[in-house]
Amino acid sequence: MKKAIALVLSCTLLLVLAACGEKNKNASSQDSGVAETGVAPSEELVIKATNYAFDKQEYHLKKGVPVKITFENEEGTHGVLIPGLELQLDNKHKSQVVTPQKTGTFEMTCSVFCGAGHTAMIAKVVVDE
Repeated sequence: MKKAIALVLSCTLLLVLAACGEKNKNASSQDSGVAETGVAPSEELVIKATNYAFDKQEYHLKKGVPVKITFENEEGTHGVLIPGLELQLDNKHKSQVVTPQKTGTFEMTCSVFCGAGHTAMIAKVVVDE
């Protein structure tokens, strides 16, 4: 009997936590400069990483245009973090469709500690009008 009660309480707790997590996810998406939509992307941007470098120093996006951003890890273990666009990609989450809503220049860094050159692994994402 005690095991059945523990099982029911555990399942209930998991459902409550899952619902709370989804609420917070939606709230942060509304406050950011990026809108996630259900529409197909008009463009695709591929970001490639090797040891201590991205394939470009600057990437360009257009404001209001849905773009699928895909991360390819070519050498070493890396990730992509763009705080200004609230975007993080890695080996588990390799792509995401976003629609930038703000123009500007946003810093992109490696989100996975990759060794001695990690802090120099920086590029820019420019969102044009």
